[in-house]
Amino acid sequence: MASIARTPSVPAPGAAGELRERARGALLGLAVGDALGAPAENMKPSEIRARWGRITGFVAEHPCGTDDTEYAIFSGLLLARHGSALTPAHVEAAWHEWIADRAEGPFRGAGFSERGTLENLRRGLAAPISAQHRHAWSDGLAMRAAPFGVFAAGRPAEAARLVAIDGSVSHDGEGIYGGQAVAAGVAAAMAGAPTPVVVASALAVVPDDSWTARSLRRAAAVAHEGERAVRSAVVIGGYPWTDLAPEAVALAFGAYAAADGDFVQAVLTAVNMGRDADTTAAVAGALAGATQGEGAIPPDWAAAIAPARGSCLPSMAGHHVLEVAELLVPGDDRKWLSGALTPAKEPLG
Repeated sequence: MASIARTPSVPAPGAAGELRERARGALLGLAVGDALGAPAENMKPSEIRARWGRITGFVAEHPCGTDDTEYAIFSGLLLARHGSALTPAHVEAAWHEWIADRAEGPFRGAGFSERGTLENLRRGLAAPISAQHRHAWSDGLAMRAAPFGVFAAGRPAEAARLVAIDGSVSHDGEGIYGGQAVAAGVAAAMAGAPTPVVVASALAVVPDDSWTARSLRRAAAVAHEGERAVRSAVVIGGYPWTDLAPEAVALAFGAYAAADGDFVQAVLTAVNMGRDADTTAAVAGALAGATQGEGAIPPDWAAAIAPARGSCLPSMAGHHVLEVAELLVPGDDRKWLSGALTPAKEPLG
């Protein structure tokens, strides 16, 4: 089990203005990383180099977020609605209301873990049974975990508790641990913790003997040697699936540590390592965005992030990650979220 004795000391969160800057940085950073990494998803570094050289910016003509961004918006809105009172029943109801009981977009539920969850929910299964499918170990929870760290700034254990509730509908085991590591890391970064403390905060909330913890430790140990060393330490050679939570989360934290929290370097390191590049860059972007704030994100990258198109989740169309960031920082009025979600008509807070 995770050890309370080794839980690192995280600074107290800053004033409201600083938290807002970090919150916007975390969620905008997630969306930017997602859009930067999407073209390189499931590619090897050699394939990336052969096609683009080293990726140093957007390579898609019309960059946009994928399911990573839309599911992060989904979880952020859910969290803004319920806060620390979030329960598995709330999460399950939201999956039905906003996804399972509606027509799906062209992504049709997105990744394997989401598809398995939706199939189970539509069969009438409830959490945690709904998470009993073949892909409960995927990075589908990790990709939507950053809002929990934003909400629980400076409280990694609370961020980990809440994201596990969200994940109980769709994930189990290593899939939950990956989400907890990301949420805790973002929570520490939101309080201005240095990079080693951010990594230590992630490790503190997952079992010491888990695959996630072992991969995280390996990535952190070689991060100073750069992206090739991180990739070699984490990736299982010859394994075809790239959405393994222990692998993706470790690559993201390795990229973040290799860049010592620098936003541009963190996301580009993650992108150029390939594998599940949209998710690894999204997580690295959330960590670095929380560390450095919105101002660290290049303006042209930030400007490319539009409201969600609803390509994966039609119910999320029209929502922007910055709207969600505003809802999750202290002092925002979240009462509007208590009604039915109709994104194109809802006020922004």
